[in-house]
Amino acid sequence: MRTKTRRRGWGARLSAGCGALVAALSLVTVSAAAQQNAPASSDLIERGKLLFSVGGCANCHTDTKAKGPLLAGGGPIKSPFGTFYAPNITPHQTHGIGGWSDEAFVRAMREGIAPDGSHYYPAFPYTSFTFMTDADARAIKAYIFTLPPVAQPSRPHDLSFPFNLRFGMFFWKLLFFERGPYVVDPAQSAEWNRGAYLSRAVAHCGECHAPRNMLGGIDRSQWLAGSAKGEGPDGLAVPNIRSDGQRGISEWSKEEIVAYLGSGETPDGDFAGSLMAEVIESGTDQLPEADLEAIATYLKSLPPTR
Repeated sequence: MRTKTRRRGWGARLSAGCGALVAALSLVTVSAAAQQNAPASSDLIERGKLLFSVGGCANCHTDTKAKGPLLAGGGPIKSPFGTFYAPNITPHQTHGIGGWSDEAFVRAMREGIAPDGSHYYPAFPYTSFTFMTDADARAIKAYIFTLPPVAQPSRPHDLSFPFNLRFGMFFWKLLFFERGPYVVDPAQSAEWNRGAYLSRAVAHCGECHAPRNMLGGIDRSQWLAGSAKGEGPDGLAVPNIRSDGQRGISEWSKEEIVAYLGSGETPDGDFAGSLMAEVIESGTDQLPEADLEAIATYLKSLPPTR
């Protein structure tokens, strides 16, 4: 039986935060038209709840420090470009996403484009969610639309010039945005592909565990190799989770990785703290054992980067 994660502090949220797969890459094949005209099934909602939880959507879009309403807007996310505030994504018609179609939600998640055609900043990790399947994105929306709407306006970002010019994201995407969805690697096992999908697309591990360049693009040559102090979310150092000797997790067994993602306990008996405690608690600890084992298989396969 898994023990609960012990919290050791709270960092600013940089999208530590949406989702995971219960049935790996087997998809719920429901047409968009049918979804728009019929209530979501209980199975779809439950699937969306798990995806929502593992990706930490609530961690980012809820101001927990101020004890704000669920998904009504997050606390400050500090960055070298200014301060971001995750918006209200409750199903409120005016202040939330209650008026969004399935297509609009999927486009936001997978292309980083708002219903009005403007581009989102990558503080919203569409750079990872782009690898998610349309079916999984729709499942997340189905669950969110079962939650209470909140009439709270989203707080605008506080960014310095020229980063406050949102149209510049069009050019940023040309340089740094790799569009999905996830493509299965036929040279790898089904378990490996499931772990890669969960890690890359849903739990979006690389958003924190990979260094970024001066324009905020992820350095994919150092994928999951961590970042130094001052470079991670809120200036924190983020650990290497590749097989990089003492710098990474090469000494961790698959069983120890599964235990960590399920309970937060490290092989030496310590516990996850700060942002990772949030990722695990009510997140990866919700995943079935098979999915945790798939993630462990994927992580253990990553060779040293340097």
